[in-house]
Amino acid sequence: MIEKSVQHFIEKYNLKEPFVVAFSGGYDSMCLLDVLCKLNYKPIVIHLNHNWRGKESDAEELVCKNFAKSRELVFYSEKLLDNVEHTETAARDARYEFFYRCAQKFNSRVIFTAHNFDDNAETVLYRIIKGTGVVGLQGISEKRDIFYRPLLSVKRCDIENYCKVNDLNPNKDSSNDDIKYKRNLIRKKIIPLLQEINPSVKKALNSLSDIAKMDTALIEKYAKNDISYSVRNMLIDNGIDYDRKKIEEIKNFIEENKNLKSGKKMSLSDNLWLFVNRDGYKVITTLEKNNNSILINKEGTYNFGKYIFSIKRYDKLPKSYPKDIELKAYIKADCINFELRYRRDGDIIYPLGCNGSQKLKKYLNEKKVPNHIKDSIPLLAVGNEILWVAGLGISDKIKVVDKPTHYLELRVKDE
Repeated sequence: MIEKSVQHFIEKYNLKEPFVVAFSGGYDSMCLLDVLCKLNYKPIVIHLNHNWRGKESDAEELVCKNFAKSRELVFYSEKLLDNVEHTETAARDARYEFFYRCAQKFNSRVIFTAHNFDDNAETVLYRIIKGTGVVGLQGISEKRDIFYRPLLSVKRCDIENYCKVNDLNPNKDSSNDDIKYKRNLIRKKIIPLLQEINPSVKKALNSLSDIAKMDTALIEKYAKNDISYSVRNMLIDNGIDYDRKKIEEIKNFIEENKNLKSGKKMSLSDNLWLFVNRDGYKVITTLEKNNNSILINKEGTYNFGKYIFSIKRYDKLPKSYPKDIELKAYIKADCINFELRYRRDGDIIYPLGCNGSQKLKKYLNEKKVPNHIKDSIPLLAVGNEILWVAGLGISDKIKVVDKPTHYLELRVKDE
């Protein structure tokens, strides 16, 4: 039963709402969305109109919107510009860039995609044809980064039957019949030919996928300290094509920049970069600027995204002052009329112990703050003047001369 399979998957990974569902309106995603609703979840529905088939694409978007409305779900869609290349690779890149933006927009760490048992078999076969190693034979993973695939063990025929029994009317994408696309060629022509040799070829390919996953886990156990292997896994985990030359290029970049405090980044794809500094290396994504802000006009506790901010009256002499790296500060302020927000163009600060103002950008550069972190640092501000850069320092204008008037603290909700 598909409902039990999806519920088991959610429990297996201990997933928490809000869930976001990538919704094309086809059989797979309509089945998944309907199942989630039956399980009493309220997922956010997102749809990317690839704008390849004109009115047909617009009609499919409308079907998605109406289906979400019928289930009283939040629906959000975007439409690709006409100048986006009409290739499988360009479409995939555009989709995942859209997914990451939506994850940020809706503050979610779980995006469900509706890949199924047959999709995995086709992926393994596709990689065999192109030439792959053991890692590539793993096929589609149940989980990668924020992406989860609850239907990966469910056969396409069962999904189609579910839609029929539950009177669902999915979109029928005409491009799915066009064998100029390699995936369709495999599905429509190659798999049926292989089934003449082995009627259970899809099951065999999925078994090969499972064996490859076990072998890869064993290899990782003994090769996890090898940087070439780590780099390769990083590329695979992020869905980036690689060869030996690319791995060597990344290794050299890591070696050249591993001692930098502020770090450097190199492009891996349209929306992914590798960031390297003395603390290590990691893949970072393009993120839109966060425009969240709240007014702080009285003492108390405030919710601010993933943080809880508090400002309390404090008129004693502290035994010690927090270090700049802590998300705490003592200040002296005549009144409370602040804004808690993120960086904006034109921000300035009067650095503690300095005469005159300085552009916030320069201040952050001098503090060796990596570029991809600058827009995620909470700031206490009055207009364009920054009074506290959380975890880095306070303005000279609110410094404590004798005794403070207030105590500030910012903490992550998960803590």
